[in-house]
Amino acid sequence: MGMFTASRVQIATYLLGVCPFSIAFLVFLNSSVSFIVTDLIGREHGVGDAVGNLGFADELVALIACPFWGLLSDRIGVRLVCSIGYIIIGIALFVFVQAKNVYPQLLLGRLFFSVGGAAASTMVTAVLPTMSFIDQSSSEIPRRPNGHQPVPSIASEQTITPSNYRTHSQNPTSQASPSNIDSTSKIAGFVGMATGCGALIALSLFLPLPARFQKYGIDPGHALQYSYYIVGAIALVLAVVCLLGLHGLRSEQRKGWSFLLRGDEQSPSKSLFSAISLLYRAFLVGFTRTDVFIGYIGGFVARASSVGISLFVPLLVNATFLSSGLCASEQDHPAGLPDIKRRCPRAYVVAAELTGASQLVALLCAPLFGYWSSRATNKTLPLMFAAAVGIIGYPLFALKFDPHDDEKAERAVAFVAVCFIGISQIGAIVCSLGILTTGILAKAIDSNSISNPSTEQPNIPENEPLLATGEASKSREMNLTELKGSVAGVYSFYGGAAILLLTKVGGALFDSTTTAAPFYMMASFNAILLIATVAASLRGR
Repeated sequence: MGMFTASRVQIATYLLGVCPFSIAFLVFLNSSVSFIVTDLIGREHGVGDAVGNLGFADELVALIACPFWGLLSDRIGVRLVCSIGYIIIGIALFVFVQAKNVYPQLLLGRLFFSVGGAAASTMVTAVLPTMSFIDQSSSEIPRRPNGHQPVPSIASEQTITPSNYRTHSQNPTSQASPSNIDSTSKIAGFVGMATGCGALIALSLFLPLPARFQKYGIDPGHALQYSYYIVGAIALVLAVVCLLGLHGLRSEQRKGWSFLLRGDEQSPSKSLFSAISLLYRAFLVGFTRTDVFIGYIGGFVARASSVGISLFVPLLVNATFLSSGLCASEQDHPAGLPDIKRRCPRAYVVAAELTGASQLVALLCAPLFGYWSSRATNKTLPLMFAAAVGIIGYPLFALKFDPHDDEKAERAVAFVAVCFIGISQIGAIVCSLGILTTGILAKAIDSNSISNPSTEQPNIPENEPLLATGEASKSREMNLTELKGSVAGVYSFYGGAAILLLTKVGGALFDSTTTAAPFYMMASFNAILLIATVAASLRGR
């Protein structure tokens, strides 16, 4: 565990609790909500429209909730926000299956779940910097790369005072050690793998629960309710696990409920009335720090990729099967299945194979991207590769997928394409988290060193400013560890915006122009990311 500074219990809580289950609960709800509409509420028409509207409302709430939770975690700590998020998720799952209609009851339940889900997903990003956090009180004192002089860290809010901040900000060695910062890329690889396992937990453990209850003679409606009760209870247990397991994180020791309504004598910027200012700075820093900017754009592409795989791959498969007339004879189907399974079971099987292959490749590549990012001199190089693979994979799948089983060459190319898509997705997730966390842990550039060229500056090209404005100077004067929750919230905000853009615009183009439109959109998103990373790399050189 040399790459971590957190305890084993904290690491286990994060990698085995926070990371996988932040995804598992969302996958479970998204995959089973259509069954709630059909089997529990009894709606037979407009199921797809209802599910789509619920998902859209979920993302709208998440856009607001993610920055809010990130901001709140800067005051009360990531531990409490994690626990609150899973408590809300647990209660929401209990309430969700009490609904008697789609509007307003099921909608309100979905919105409540979205608030808790936003907390969980935002904390995946916000907790990551605390896993490799070093402060002065630690016995693990980092050293300079030459192995001689010990380096005091200014990363912790506990050690920041106006005097020692100014002293250390002018000293290039007063930052987290390079090995400590580089280790965050490896950690991000484990995070990507853990979140991928979360989807597997939902698919292998949570989703089969209704079928298992039905084997004992329980009707579909009650089987769904009992399943939601079990999963909701797991969320409540996880809330307690987070509360206990994340206790004592080094960067969180002075945070809590009492810190919410008052400032701190050593960090006056922590008062409640500065909340909007801190959130604005977290947003602004994306335009003044290249590493944070790349992290935000990478998060945008990563979240959009998840929708591209889970939503548009099955939609394209289903559409091509229907247009080819291959589903006309397939009339034998269970009554409670959603449209894609009901209208064409064969299309559902093929779509499941394709998405499963994509996610399996992504799961296997997560630690590889983490290792590559930690070893690469140019930290943007793995992200460039992921973006380039995405530019190839998305159009290739849309152009080459053929529903006919005898077209084996075309089908093989389609499988290769979805594997490329999976590599692109996990690369964007792991590398954007690694780059963003590195930016949070890195020493903020002092404004005086900008105006005085003779002042030695750290060799971290990703931290170079993009804009030399007065507001940029304010952002540089504050160490980003004070903003890690707000930065995580903005990171999630970018991801939510990507999902809304892709689902609404991509979905409209899918219906009105060509089924390949969402895939061309994803290729364009990856092209923007590639251009941004290349520009950042050239600027650093």
